[in-house]
Amino acid sequence: MSTITLALEQAITSLIAEGKEPSVALIKARLTEPLPMPLIIKALQAWKKNVKIPKIERTEPSISNEERIKQLEQQVADLTARLTQLENVNH
Repeated sequence: MSTITLALEQAITSLIAEGKEPSVALIKARLTEPLPMPLIIKALQAWKKNVKIPKIERTEPSISNEERIKQLEQQVADLTARLTQLENVNH
């Protein structure tokens, strides 16, 4: 079981043990590390349907390091061009 799934399950279980109806706000308040709202909503909806939390794991970015480097190089080039343009306007 992933750590995210486990954290969501523990939050919901602790709320039920206290006699509280799990909600997005209550679950979010119980989590030790912040999670995106869509994950919390998905977990709550799944729990309401099945009384079970779906397995949710962190995913890595789908682009390769080479692609990230290309994107960053392009961003640096664009920012350098903008900086040069701004410097020329102010002189």
